[in-house]
Amino acid sequence: MPKHLVIVESPAKAKTIGKYLGKDYRVKASVGHVRDLPRKGLSVDIENGFLPTYQVIKAKIKILQEIRDAADESDLVYLAADPDREGEAIAWHVVEGAHIDKSKLRRISFHQVTKAAVLEALAKPRDLDRDLIDAQQARRVLDRLVGYQISPLLSKSMRKRLSAGRVQSVALRLIVDREREILAFVPDEYWTLEAELQRRTEGKERFRAHLHKIAAQDPELHSQSDIDHVLDALKGATYTVTQVKKGKRQRRPSPPFITSTLQAGAGSKLHLSPRQTMRLAQQLYEGIDLHGERVGLITYMRTDSTHVAPSAQKEARRYVSEHYGGDYVPAKPPYYRSRVSHAQEAHEAIRPTSVFRTPEAMQGYLTPQQARLYDLIWRRFVASQMKPALYDTISVDITAAKDYLFRATGQTLIFPGFLAVLPDDKAKEKDAPQTIPALSVDELLDLIQLIPEQHFTQPPPRYSEPTLIKALEANGVGRPSTYAAIVSVIQDRGYVVKKKGKLVPTGLGMVVCDTLVATFATIMDIGYTAGMEGRLDQVASGELRYGMMLDDFYRTFEPQLIAAQEMMPQAAQQALLADLPEELRQRTCPKCGRPLQVRVSKAGRFLGCTGYPECRYTLDLSNPDKPTEVVDE
Repeated sequence: MPKHLVIVESPAKAKTIGKYLGKDYRVKASVGHVRDLPRKGLSVDIENGFLPTYQVIKAKIKILQEIRDAADESDLVYLAADPDREGEAIAWHVVEGAHIDKSKLRRISFHQVTKAAVLEALAKPRDLDRDLIDAQQARRVLDRLVGYQISPLLSKSMRKRLSAGRVQSVALRLIVDREREILAFVPDEYWTLEAELQRRTEGKERFRAHLHKIAAQDPELHSQSDIDHVLDALKGATYTVTQVKKGKRQRRPSPPFITSTLQAGAGSKLHLSPRQTMRLAQQLYEGIDLHGERVGLITYMRTDSTHVAPSAQKEARRYVSEHYGGDYVPAKPPYYRSRVSHAQEAHEAIRPTSVFRTPEAMQGYLTPQQARLYDLIWRRFVASQMKPALYDTISVDITAAKDYLFRATGQTLIFPGFLAVLPDDKAKEKDAPQTIPALSVDELLDLIQLIPEQHFTQPPPRYSEPTLIKALEANGVGRPSTYAAIVSVIQDRGYVVKKKGKLVPTGLGMVVCDTLVATFATIMDIGYTAGMEGRLDQVASGELRYGMMLDDFYRTFEPQLIAAQEMMPQAAQQALLADLPEELRQRTCPKCGRPLQVRVSKAGRFLGCTGYPECRYTLDLSNPDKPTEVVDE
């Protein structure tokens, strides 16, 4: 009979760890969360320190019984859930749900599912961290307090089943605000001018230079007449080299992936959604069969830290030295400072568990999508541990008609550095470099042609799933474990749709957002929501008590909740009527003569007969300038 029980979250992870441990260990999986707040009712006792009432998830009753039986037969029980707050809370819920003897408990955690990491964790067990559990519980209670108390008001105000969420509604606001910026944007015209020039030497090399200054000032070319004035001034001008400046430029590698940058990279290069990316990364983390041995190929994929373990850096330096040469290894292992507010530096970046498991060597063991994602993670990490790429640069100033300064720039790669392993990483290259010939000061050049080009300023781009996650992260909203769920839920609710890879708010999403901003300004404030993340971090570190944090929140939230019961119907009506012509507001039903009422669906606003369901007349208002009648919808 095994003496020890190890409890993990997923069956795949259990299978992997089970291969590492001897006959004295049994490994069981909780299959994720085992307890949660009931779906019906608030299930939070506000008057009694915000005490939540949990119930065992119906599908997990049998699993918990099996865990309890196994725990009763074991001397020690190791809780090996994921190394974050959610994992800490899941481990605690397993203990409470299975009624495990507390004296037997040991908590272990590891950032990679490898034999060495698991054995090292077993040698250094600890107690469950109550502060981490409280932080995760506070997040769950906050979301329940907001969602379960605002959503009914929203639904009642619009006579439609709707939902609001503490973080999802802020994400919706980002998308709606961006859409309004785009709708209000007025493009400005501007022009650029390039000169195609040629040397008078035997080679007659050609290159291009752009107009850089006019009389030592930046060009102000806003119209056809502005550019025509410049073209007239340059007729018959002599083009003379007045300065040649040579230099060198380093291009440094990007840090290894964190959750948000992995989702962005996989989205742009592999066309994967955040949810697809995290599912594949989970599979690589939990373990792949290699020659009969299950091995986790990457470290934990829900992280906001760019920290890399010294042992991993040492291994990467050895790999780079052996495969590319000592010249590619920096003098010191690079250090990347996290740009994420409140990043958990105790965590690690996403990296391969061993760089010697190359993408080529792993390809036969992985599905095509797993292989592509592993290749992306592996190359990004190895590149991050290599020397920068080095370029020779040249900048040439050319004067024409005395006051007109043209500038040509170019660069030549002289040492590839990290580009040897990541040749397609062009994220920092703004323009394709051109080759500039060896020019000298006072050299005269021949003009081949002047190339004027008209441009218009562009509105800010709509968010994609990865750029929305990046914006949430930059504003300190949400955490790595929540990003994929946030971008999914606002689409599932019908508030946002994806068009050509971009997130566009629906008419319903615009109305919901406007109603919530009018009635719950604090909850919808990005800075306030980010501040709540900081407060949750304080709970996790033991600086702030669970009850005090929630009490502070509810003291400001409750008055808004009370006021919204009266204000929200009016706010919803105002949002529905926004920009609607008076003529449309006064219409009556052409079929039965009853008044028409503004309503909203996923497709947008519409006028519906107040005699519904007897009369089903509707008028689509998604385009108020050209409303469309839809009879018997």
